[in-house]
Amino acid sequence: MPKSKKIIHSSKAPEPLGAYPHARRVGNLLFLSGVGPREKGSEKIPGVELDRNGKIISYNIEEQCHSVFKNVKMILEDAGSSWDKIIDVTVFLTNMKDDFKTYNRIYAEYFKDDLPCRTTVEINCLPTPIAIELKVIATIDNKSSQK
Repeated sequence: MPKSKKIIHSSKAPEPLGAYPHARRVGNLLFLSGVGPREKGSEKIPGVELDRNGKIISYNIEEQCHSVFKNVKMILEDAGSSWDKIIDVTVFLTNMKDDFKTYNRIYAEYFKDDLPCRTTVEINCLPTPIAIELKVIATIDNKSSQK
């Protein structure tokens, strides 16, 4: 594959649920696949309580936000980029009415300066029982590691 197009698999982030990489580098842009709050090596989702049929009993959007931001950070770093190089964020919430205020507060803690562009949309579900997923675009130096 040419150096201008590279697939990135993070060694620290949760495993993808399907046939997609954690990220893809094209030139000096890094496109992350949708990132949720799952933990690496397990199906555990921070802040989510499921019944025996896998249905959500309760969830904590604050815990999920912190976890998803941690996962994004790990993917960026494994790819040779960093949090401060994020230029665009698309956020998918499953409950805008109840979760937006908390999510927005936590988002502001992580993005204090040099704010990226952002779009937040409500969707009716995600592939796993999570309440938030992020789609991120960041820049990456041409000199950065070609993992």
